Amino acid sequence: MGSLPQIVEDCMGVLQLFSDGTVFRSENINFKDPVVHDNSVLFKDCLFDEKLNLHLRMYKPTSTKINGSINTNKLPIIVFIHGGGFCVGSRTWPSSHNCCVRLASGLDALVVAIDYRLAPEHRLPAAMDDAVSAVKWLQWRSQNLSDGGDEWWSGTFDFDRVFIVGDSSGGNIAHHLAVRFGSGELDPVGIRVRGFVLLAPFFGGEVRTKSEEGPSEELLTLEILDRFWRLSLPAGENRDHPFANPFGPASPRLESLALDPILVVVGGSELLKDRAEDYAKRLKELGKKIEYVEFEGKQHGFFTHDPFSEVANEAMQIIRRFMLENSN
Repeated sequence: MGSLPQIVEDCMGVLQLFSDGTVFRSENINFKDPVVHDNSVLFKDCLFDEKLNLHLRMYKPTSTKINGSINTNKLPIIVFIHGGGFCVGSRTWPSSHNCCVRLASGLDALVVAIDYRLAPEHRLPAAMDDAVSAVKWLQWRSQNLSDGGDEWWSGTFDFDRVFIVGDSSGGNIAHHLAVRFGSGELDPVGIRVRGFVLLAPFFGGEVRTKSEEGPSEELLTLEILDRFWRLSLPAGENRDHPFANPFGPASPRLESLALDPILVVVGGSELLKDRAEDYAKRLKELGKKIEYVEFEGKQHGFFTHDPFSEVANEAMQIIRRFMLENSN
């Protein structure tokens, strides 16, 4: 008789990889944050990739007001990509759901929160390919507004003002979407992406940064970061792979790309802070339109884990300004 499979990777009990290659995902997660039920926002789920059984969740404000008066203009569209190190997370998790409720109500926008395949069962670039599929679904929807008589799409939303917001690993995916649009690989037919918001983007590299060396955060350690990369990168690759490091030795050169405006928001006490700051600095040196905002003393997930806090309100105002400045 052979020995029983042993746990070789354990992501906080939520995800476990065994020595025989099998994966366990817990369905009984004790979330610290309750799901917000806000009457100011309606939401519904929708299948966007039938072959892969991938869903998204749409949020829209029940009424829209700007400066106290009803806004008669069409609402911008935000594509939201959740975090979780490419290995965990879902549009239905409280951190994602509550954040999208806040974005929809606070920014007077339709929010489209997408799911994507997770590692290690589906290593990168699966997540990035799924985000492309979601964008193509939105493009299809822009051309089929009356399909099935869906009242959600009846002349309400502005496909000419699309913003892509990514949290953590979702911020990494948002960067790669920006590159695909900027290189012409993604055709903008039917929609116009005006900008990208990267919330604490999950980038990596073999050489440690000062912020990665510590101290650890309350919910995030260097060990956890490394584990996510081991589980999500293509087998045998290291953290300088282009999926992890936008400026790695094999990463595509970004000088010639027509990148849309990018806003990077990060906490000053994050392990990922230095990489986010370096990313913004390098793109600015390349002449790209990029803004970097750092919230002193804040840790990873400060916006998504408490989107109704005072500091989240400050971040919301920055995102609103970014959207307004890039909508004309």
